[in-house]
Amino acid sequence: MARHPSPHGPRIQLVEGDITRIGVDAIVIAANTSLLGGGGVDGAIHRVAGFELLEECRAIGGCPTGDARLTKGYRLPAKYIIHAVGPVYRDGLHGEPELLRSCYTQCLRLAARQGIRSIAFPAISCGIYGYPLPDAALIAVDAVSGFLDEHAEIDRVIFALFDERAYAVYNGILNGQAADGSR
Repeated sequence: MARHPSPHGPRIQLVEGDITRIGVDAIVIAANTSLLGGGGVDGAIHRVAGFELLEECRAIGGCPTGDARLTKGYRLPAKYIIHAVGPVYRDGLHGEPELLRSCYTQCLRLAARQGIRSIAFPAISCGIYGYPLPDAALIAVDAVSGFLDEHAEIDRVIFALFDERAYAVYNGILNGQAADGSR
């Protein structure tokens, strides 16, 4: 797992690797509205965390798109899991940017209320939900940076990125480049 600093100081960092192995208070998972797991990373996290996570998610009763819910981390190294329901991308003209921004903001609000000091985010909605990575990364970095500018409660946000391309896109944005690599 590669860990790299951000030009925004130690409060925003990039990691290329497995979000479940990062030493933070909370990890965010891109969930579906049922919160009951599914395929991909969400399902894998449910399997690692154990059956207690599924029971807690059933008791919560779901989550609307653009919002987030907090559970215990159970068997994961993180104490908490924040389940964020990102939008399915259609064309960017059906509220997707606002819903995606809301995911990040809601996660950070939950974290601050719970006393969570460190949090790791994946690239929400960039997998099977089809959100274009450059557009989603711009929204993610802007939402997180804006929140951190106004809130001192959170010490560290890590973007846990699944491959070199995602890492390069986020790194470019954090270094003042456009998502397409231009300045």
